[in-house]
Amino acid sequence: MEDIPDDSLFLGLDNSTQSLKATVLDSSLNIVCTEIINFDTELPHYKTKGGVHRDPFISGRITSPTLMWIEALDVILLRLQTSPKLDIDKIVAVSGSAQQHGSVYWKKGSLGILSYLDSKKPLVEQFENAFSTKDSPIWMDNSTTEQCEAIEKALGGALELAKLTGSRAHERCTGPQIRRIYETCPQVYHNTERISLVSSFMACILIGGYACIDHTDGAGMNLMDIKERAWSNLALEATAPGLEDKLGNLAPAHAIAGLIAPYFVERFQFNKDCLVIQWSGDNPNSLAGLTLNTPGDLAISLGTSDTVFGITMNHSPNLEGNFFPNPVDKEGYMVMLVYKNGSLTREDIRDRCAERSWEVFNHFLQQTPPLNCGKIGFYYKDHEILPPLPVGFHRYALEDFDGKTLDRLVEHEVKNFDPPSEVRALVEGQFVSMRGHIEKCGMLSPPERIIATGGASANHGILSCLASVFGCNVYTVQRPDSASLGAALRAAHGLLCYTKGGFVPISGLYIDKLEKTALGCKLAVASNHTAANYASFVKKRMEIENRLVETLGRR
Repeated sequence: MEDIPDDSLFLGLDNSTQSLKATVLDSSLNIVCTEIINFDTELPHYKTKGGVHRDPFISGRITSPTLMWIEALDVILLRLQTSPKLDIDKIVAVSGSAQQHGSVYWKKGSLGILSYLDSKKPLVEQFENAFSTKDSPIWMDNSTTEQCEAIEKALGGALELAKLTGSRAHERCTGPQIRRIYETCPQVYHNTERISLVSSFMACILIGGYACIDHTDGAGMNLMDIKERAWSNLALEATAPGLEDKLGNLAPAHAIAGLIAPYFVERFQFNKDCLVIQWSGDNPNSLAGLTLNTPGDLAISLGTSDTVFGITMNHSPNLEGNFFPNPVDKEGYMVMLVYKNGSLTREDIRDRCAERSWEVFNHFLQQTPPLNCGKIGFYYKDHEILPPLPVGFHRYALEDFDGKTLDRLVEHEVKNFDPPSEVRALVEGQFVSMRGHIEKCGMLSPPERIIATGGASANHGILSCLASVFGCNVYTVQRPDSASLGAALRAAHGLLCYTKGGFVPISGLYIDKLEKTALGCKLAVASNHTAANYASFVKKRMEIENRLVETLGRR
């Protein structure tokens, strides 16, 4: 990279639901070192399970302790500082990724705490009294149905809200979360001087001041006019009074948030000139880390939540997906579908049906045929986002299924499947649902290719099922944690834009040398041309899903 010294390093952090990860790239965009802090096992005193607390008294309320994220930052930076692989003084830019939609509530007077951090003390000790609520509502929270309905009504309906902000009001979105706090805990709201997303919250810590919310993550709040990339007065007024002052300004994802705070220079030996680039959401960072820039490409992240995302140049929000400003380009949009029941649900079925063994789980996938002999399953360990269905398992068997056609076949509900069929019904069902919904969003099907990431992308059996359902090649990246990798790449991009005096395409960092970097992807599973066989299966599943939503749907 011209204009950037050859020995420069770039740090990307990813504050996800279950862990904090760090990836350091060199100037050739190869990985120097990585670190990870698992919240449950390494910070057990917060008593989280899967990184979260489930409120036993308020149905659907799911939070994470804000201080846990701060302590994790303490721990991971100490590991980086003492790593023999890394000279932390060579890090010239830092950026980050965080779970989308979650919110942090800074108590009045907290700017003073941020501005005068004592480098002799750990961060966690200095922020104990910085928040008006110590529990941050996160993307898994689904206690805001009432608030979602009220916001949609105030904006003229779900579709009008989607056209304005990029999506209908989902329970996970920050606007409904804020409105719920205002309505149920008014003292918390009035005692709050700044509301951050989890992403901008982490940036605040690093710069020692309040950081802006970036345009892309801001589009996941139901508060931003997605075309104008500015707060929508209509959406703000429908959410809570005086909200704009508490949110602060918006900024492009490639912009500079500030210099790293003196605390980190003195305590961890960061370079005093190290820049902090705007943080963004985990899925936008994954899009960057996967170098996704062609509308025919599709990325599927298989993590705590499963997400499907791609790029479009058209602004056409609907009730199916979420539209965000492209995080690595000034033009175009990122389209995303979110499924709450991802890895935790797969692990639950593994534990119940496959002897707690991924080897057994994969054996079951291999021994059962595509289309699962006409067995279709819906598995919702948590309230699902897409489709909006409550907790519950639903199993159906197609009568007289011959593996060729589903025309005029009738399904009947059954109580149980045998373990191998249960495993396939789960995995195949997740991917059939994804295919059905991306087709409803007007995205290319089959895609040119799928790039898989997230923890389950290391599982060849799951990827084989994915290739079968979509009928295209499936690729993986060198490391499954594309969000922290994307954050490190965005740190380099932000610095490049800064040195050039304005926005430049991110592809300038790696064009013509992608395979020589950590960003290159490899073919994991070739298409086996079974997609046509799944077309009627997709149609049948969507028919059943629609009936479930009509009968049980939460909104």
